[in-house]
Amino acid sequence: MSKIKKRFASISFLLFSIFSLTGCNSVGDKNGSISIIYAATAVLSLILWIGCIFSVRKKRIWFILLFAFVFIVNSGYTLLAVSSNLQMALWANRISYLGSVFLPPTMLMIILNVTNTPYKRCLSRILFCFALIVFLIAASPGILTIYYKEVSFKVIDGASTLVKVYGPLHPLYLAYLLGYFIAMVTVIIRAKLKKTIEASSHAIILAIAVFVNIGVWFIEQLVNIDFEMLSVSYIISELFLLGVHLVMNENQRLREIVKQVEAVNTYSENKTTSDIMLKNPIESISITPEKIEFFITGLKSLTPTEKAIYEAHLARVTSKEIMANMKIKESTLKYHNRNLYGKLGVTSRKELLEFNKHIKSIKNI
Repeated sequence: MSKIKKRFASISFLLFSIFSLTGCNSVGDKNGSISIIYAATAVLSLILWIGCIFSVRKKRIWFILLFAFVFIVNSGYTLLAVSSNLQMALWANRISYLGSVFLPPTMLMIILNVTNTPYKRCLSRILFCFALIVFLIAASPGILTIYYKEVSFKVIDGASTLVKVYGPLHPLYLAYLLGYFIAMVTVIIRAKLKKTIEASSHAIILAIAVFVNIGVWFIEQLVNIDFEMLSVSYIISELFLLGVHLVMNENQRLREIVKQVEAVNTYSENKTTSDIMLKNPIESISITPEKIEFFITGLKSLTPTEKAIYEAHLARVTSKEIMANMKIKESTLKYHNRNLYGKLGVTSRKELLEFNKHIKSIKNI
């Protein structure tokens, strides 16, 4: 947990530095340094994306996509600030919209996963298809007049920008953002009510991640600000989401360790005849009707993982092959074996095979 805090402290310092650059200069200097600030946010986004790829466990695709889209957005802002003509500025604007349009569905998928909310597998495909349509409309300026009626190129104190007259379909993007805003807040509230999210603080952090972006976007629509604050708010949001994910993963890992320790202790305390059986050769163990009945009953209580390991034992699959096939460590396999043997009333793989062989012979009679 201390490592996580150190990472967020370092990133917070970088964000503070960026805010300082935007607020401590005169208006003319501020406009002239916008391209540098955008470049700084783009570099920071790239570093975070690379860090996410190498540090996030199990290669969570939605987090990797989120960090990638934030980098694309900030790259678009940077290219727009340094554009030398209208055509280049339009392409930069399209790049920024590419990231902006695909960010909301990615955030929604992350929130669904973090809050353990069930959803259909086709949902992500549907969301991304709709996002593609919105992007094509937002990327139409310079070709069609449906999103911007008019658009012109302007340079203010060394920073390039687009002067826009909004078209009839421009409100579509607002409706698009509001729809995702409502969907994400609904998921967070539902998760809290259903208790599928661990703590109120986690729900609050997720809500902040959602409110920050929508709030900044509304402010930019109402107030004429030279700097696109979304370039920074997107970074803050992705860090909030990643922070909750890391904390919940760490808590889950600790709970699994506690469960394993409790299971081992319970197994050790409840051992009776299995201790005697362990000290004797397999040939000397009597297979009584009671033990057979206990074995058969135990089969019904096996978890899916234990059932898979049981079937692997019957197929004479080696321990190394089981670990490779199931992608688990040796300690995890031993843990599942202990639970498996305890439920079946046996003490080893050989004894398990002997009992299974005996049951098959009885069925064939």
